[in-house]
Amino acid sequence: MQDEDFMREALALARNAEGRTSPNPMVGAVIVRDGRIIAAGWHRKAGTPHAEVHALRMAGDLAKGATLYVTLEPCSHYGRTGPCAKAVAEAGIKRAVIAMKDPNPLVSGRGIEILEEAGIEVKIGVLEEEARRLNEAFLKWVPHKMPFVVLKTAMTLDGKIATYTGESQWITNEASRLRVHEYRDIYDSILVGIGTVLRDDPSLTTRLPDHTGKNPVRIIVDSQARTPLTAKVVTDGKARTIIAVTEQAPLERIKALEKAGAEVITAGTGAHVDLRNLLQQLGQKEICSVFVEGGGRINFSLLQEGLVDKVHAFIAPKIIGGSEALTPVEGEGFASLHDAVELRDVKVETIDGDILLTAYTKH
Repeated sequence: MQDEDFMREALALARNAEGRTSPNPMVGAVIVRDGRIIAAGWHRKAGTPHAEVHALRMAGDLAKGATLYVTLEPCSHYGRTGPCAKAVAEAGIKRAVIAMKDPNPLVSGRGIEILEEAGIEVKIGVLEEEARRLNEAFLKWVPHKMPFVVLKTAMTLDGKIATYTGESQWITNEASRLRVHEYRDIYDSILVGIGTVLRDDPSLTTRLPDHTGKNPVRIIVDSQARTPLTAKVVTDGKARTIIAVTEQAPLERIKALEKAGAEVITAGTGAHVDLRNLLQQLGQKEICSVFVEGGGRINFSLLQEGLVDKVHAFIAPKIIGGSEALTPVEGEGFASLHDAVELRDVKVETIDGDILLTAYTKH
């Protein structure tokens, strides 16, 4: 039980950098001597020292003969920083407890080998499931170079996202809206369709009470490059904006958007943006997670193609009704229940009276 307690501390430390380490994982480490934590550290940002290095520096000579608890296998290769496994071995650590192996093929297993070759006792798999949840985006992006896709919806109890006249502000309460901004702060990017931009001219930025939020990369699915040159996502300079078009988009519109400061990428040859191809291109750009706040058609397309990994569904205790009122997932829909998207690992919480359902899709 003691190993789990110390690993829990390491996991909590790792979360200090939530939304800040991409494309690297979040990692926390503690060094324990005589049943007491003597040093701790976490990885803060890509290109800066890893968690183990911070902890070893704090421990100094006291690291010799101590136990290291770390949420991810220490790296074994020279990247933006040196190999942590070698630093751990040289510090004289006697025992290393590791939550999970690193899925990176440059590391996977080699870091553990270095520790064992140095005579360090290694234990793997302590709170592994919690560690995998911590870095779920990294665990998808590393082997597949595809971002982790999170679909967010906000609807009434009867499944409406607006009245039949189009009124939608606000379906959910203030506390739920704050949670959405906390999610924006965590994920690398936010994706919406051109309809949202034309209708609302949103900023798609993170607005937290303490003003410390990180703005995600803004991704606009806009097959014909209709994004206005005066749109906030083009003019405000608050975050990078990527506009996804098809080969059918007018070249003069593309050039105008690029001149205005937007980045335009082509994904697909048909009338609609190829969402899978778009995600592949985003993955190549080291965008490891996408937070989708799109409309019903984009939501359905992503679900239909099996591109959604996680769902955050906010449900307000309100009833709107109306056969013409919009719903969070539209398109043609699935023809049979057999084809419906099923969710697993469902978690339900209340937020000042609203309900938040969080779950993962069954791939």
